[in-house]
Amino acid sequence: MSIALAAATQNIAQQFTQIRAQTEKICRPLEPEDTVVQPMVDVSPPKWHMAHTSWFFEEFLLKPHLPGYKAFHPKYGYLFNSYYNSVGSRVLRDQRGTLTRPPLRDIYTFRQHIDEHMQQLLQSIDEAKLSELMPVLQLGLQHEQQHQELLLTDIKFILSTNPLVPTYTPLPASMPSTATKANFIEVPGGVYTIGYQGNDFCFDNELGVHEVLLDDFTIMNRLVTNGEYLEFMQDNGYLDFRHWLDEGLALVKKDNLQAPLYWLQQNGEWHRFTLHGLQKVNLNEPVTHLSFYEADAYANWAGKRLLTEFEWEAAAQVYPPAKGNFVESNVLEPTAAAPQKAGVQQLYGDAWEWTYSAYHPYPGFRKAPGAIGEYNGKFMLNQMVLRGGSCATPESHMRPTYRNFFHPDKRWQYNGIRLASK
Repeated sequence: MSIALAAATQNIAQQFTQIRAQTEKICRPLEPEDTVVQPMVDVSPPKWHMAHTSWFFEEFLLKPHLPGYKAFHPKYGYLFNSYYNSVGSRVLRDQRGTLTRPPLRDIYTFRQHIDEHMQQLLQSIDEAKLSELMPVLQLGLQHEQQHQELLLTDIKFILSTNPLVPTYTPLPASMPSTATKANFIEVPGGVYTIGYQGNDFCFDNELGVHEVLLDDFTIMNRLVTNGEYLEFMQDNGYLDFRHWLDEGLALVKKDNLQAPLYWLQQNGEWHRFTLHGLQKVNLNEPVTHLSFYEADAYANWAGKRLLTEFEWEAAAQVYPPAKGNFVESNVLEPTAAAPQKAGVQQLYGDAWEWTYSAYHPYPGFRKAPGAIGEYNGKFMLNQMVLRGGSCATPESHMRPTYRNFFHPDKRWQYNGIRLASK
């Protein structure tokens, strides 16, 4: 093995080990009973996440590329395939909570089996084969990081439905909570290049580099806070049809929405469920767990608007994002912006920012052949783009061109608001 091949193999093997270990670290505080619960269709049981991310490596790397490899279990492909029609049939998404078997201990054995054979694969291939497999290897790692964020948000929703209000992890000793004045900062208009232009990994939905022409606009220097959103609530914002898109107002009425997800009143004070248990709402922290409809209604009430995803990416070029509050901070909740810092804060981390951009393909987008082509392209309809990452996102997973997307009614992710004007 050449020195270059040895170094490349060691690097990807270390990434693999670290990312796989992080998934199990996230699940360590859970009881076995927590790992099988599915209280709504958007949430997958933690046990399923752990198995599905392992199945991905087995299906797309070990089975086709490790000579003599045999599947860990003949039915795991059916149990833990997510949405890959090219691979075969599967347990329907809303039925994942019925999988009391295999037991959790078998899932950990499955993960260990995959880890050992992936290391065997990496140590047995030559430089040409490593180069061939690298895109799928990186996709598998990025895919697992996506599921790490989903694990945290799904765990939060699962625990929130338990009347015992369990705590996932203790509250950190100190969290910043000082108020930061809201200012609007100029972003000059002009022609901006949008899309990923580097040589490292990106998802296919970031490709199709193109130019957009933007007018001058201003961007809020930080995310909208709980206190600011509370003013909207106290002004009967949820009841005033003038602020709402028609679909959003219908959702408000159907689900009797009165506040962000996880908020509840006790003794006349607002509290919210967090991964640290039930806490009083900190008025200076970013408001999160909002649908697109709520974000847009708040912007209308405030006399402002949401950014487009192209404006967001342009702002990130003009004001390069500082280090944000990602999952590595172990805070696991959004934190208040720092009063002493100038410029645009919280572009990275804390909360995903809803944009007023539909999730559509960039010019020239092409699906990859085979099952991998199902990863993003078939979801490019009826969803809105979010940018910037959250407190549950791995920092190494984020870049300025990253496009997250959800249906506009979804609230269980760390989704927040940044305002724009002009």
